[in-house]
Amino acid sequence: MVWTLWRAPWSRFKAEGGRFFNVWLGMIVVLMLLWSMKAGVRPGLDLHLTGIMLLTLAFEPALAFVGLNLVLLALALNGTLPWQSFALNALMTIGVGVVLGTLIHKAVDHFLPRHFFIFVFLKGFFGAALVVIGVGLASALLYGVDGAYAWSYLWDEYLPYYLLLGFAEAWLSGMALTLMLVYRPGWVATFDDGVYLAGK
Repeated sequence: MVWTLWRAPWSRFKAEGGRFFNVWLGMIVVLMLLWSMKAGVRPGLDLHLTGIMLLTLAFEPALAFVGLNLVLLALALNGTLPWQSFALNALMTIGVGVVLGTLIHKAVDHFLPRHFFIFVFLKGFFGAALVVIGVGLASALLYGVDGAYAWSYLWDEYLPYYLLLGFAEAWLSGMALTLMLVYRPGWVATFDDGVYLAGK
């Protein structure tokens, strides 16, 4: 099953030629710019929009994970991100985010009807917000357990910003996903016209 999840999205590069690959690379470049614009509360406590849910829905977990790690690699190469924190960021931001995004995507499909508006609002908007908030909680938990920052500081000065960030992420990802589904539905690998639009 893991092999199927990993292999399936890569086959789209062959099936659809260079167009799908170009879209993937283009989104990586956009996310590099987005991740470069960040605000820091304290050292290590950086806040920025992620685009994780959008990339997970558009390219499925395997390609999203690889693409987001390429974003991190580019930030490390240009000096925006210290090399020492590369693995930790890959695990806590990308790993946690892609897993949460995949779980939300699967849960919505399992428990709710497959409908266009459910896809857009629950996955694109609310799902994106939940992923960012989940990443923030995971990071705060790591910093608290490690003792790098006091629990009270993380609770009062770090986590509240993730609620605001989640709202911004929801609007950005939701609007981008809506535009993609309206004008280029083929760019969203997890969306199938026959399933989400037929007979609705």
